[in-house]
Amino acid sequence: MARLNDRLAALTAMSSAQLRDEWPRVAGGIAPSVPPDLLRRMLGQQLQEKRYGALPATVVRELTRASSDDNATPPKPAIDIRPGTRFVREWHGRTISVLAVDDGFLWDERHFPSLTAIAREATGAGWSGPRFFGLTSRAR
Repeated sequence: MARLNDRLAALTAMSSAQLRDEWPRVAGGIAPSVPPDLLRRMLGQQLQEKRYGALPATVVRELTRASSDDNATPPKPAIDIRPGTRFVREWHGRTISVLAVDDGFLWDERHFPSLTAIAREATGAGWSGPRFFGLTSRAR
């Protein structure tokens, strides 16, 4: 561990030419044509990967996908709620039963424009209506 820390600390004092000379020893091949600060970070990453191992392939794929403009996060699909659909949720010992109608939702004989409005009214908190009624999950 001390050897790795010493090597990482030494990178901070190296000139651009010294960093380029260090690249073949650490990473192999020719140093990429990048600014010295980035090369220093890349060398540090290479040294740490040799000591602790690289990121799992699944993590690398996800990071690549997330950073790509072409693969932006796809929009969430719209939830298709048809009139007549009934939503039932137990909340603090109280049963909340909601009916979907053409222009919104009915709960406690009152009309609401959205499930979110009902969830907020019923809980007093900023719940997402679809999530409160189990139509979506926490993680996407």
